[in-house]
Amino acid sequence: MDRMLYVAMSGAKQNMLAQAHNANNMANVGTTGFKADLAAARSMPLFGNGFPTRVFSMTEREGTDFNPGAIQTTGRALDIAIKGQGFIAVQGKDGNEAYTRAGSLRVTATGLLETSNGLAVIGDGGPISVPTAKRIEIAADGTISVINQAKGSEVANIIDRIKLVNPDLKAVTKGNDGLFHLTTDNEVAPAAAEVEVLSGALEGSNVNIASELVKMIELSRQFEMQVKMMKAAEDNDEYAMRLINIA
Repeated sequence: MDRMLYVAMSGAKQNMLAQAHNANNMANVGTTGFKADLAAARSMPLFGNGFPTRVFSMTEREGTDFNPGAIQTTGRALDIAIKGQGFIAVQGKDGNEAYTRAGSLRVTATGLLETSNGLAVIGDGGPISVPTAKRIEIAADGTISVINQAKGSEVANIIDRIKLVNPDLKAVTKGNDGLFHLTTDNEVAPAAAEVEVLSGALEGSNVNIASELVKMIELSRQFEMQVKMMKAAEDNDEYAMRLINIA
């Protein structure tokens, strides 16, 4: 009896965790450059005193869907979208290099080029600093050119180049900060000349809302089934106690 109850209880708990992954994907359907999380469950034996006769289920984030999202044209000079595979190098909150597909950039009052959520964009020599300019242009290879307002010149001056990388996706994992990191500690990806960006556009989320809605319904039904199994285990235990009392 306890085996049935334990399996149903652990299954219901893991269904709730899977729903959390599903809810996070749905909440980020409109987030620029967001990559959907993939979740999977597996059976795990429970080891302890005696024989491992109990099994529980465990939900884990299987990985990330790296398929590109739809490109949305904005016409804004500081909006860039990666063409195909690749990432934009940024400085994470911990000061280490991290990677993102969110290309909505801005220039701060101090001239620092950063993402919309305040992460400094990395160039050839570290965080990129942009001087006061009348116009800023970003080329396909990430080169940043400005027209200096002080000189009144229409000649574009190259100031830096955005670091674009294309590491092996097997070595990339998504952190709790929403950024991508290499699985090897203290290692950074080298700049990749083959990665190109499209200026005046942004990459949308790759979440398939219809698929996520179907998955949400499936997980809800699985949770209901686990709860019914727990109720059945309770009823069976009650009937067994009645038989014992009769005997």
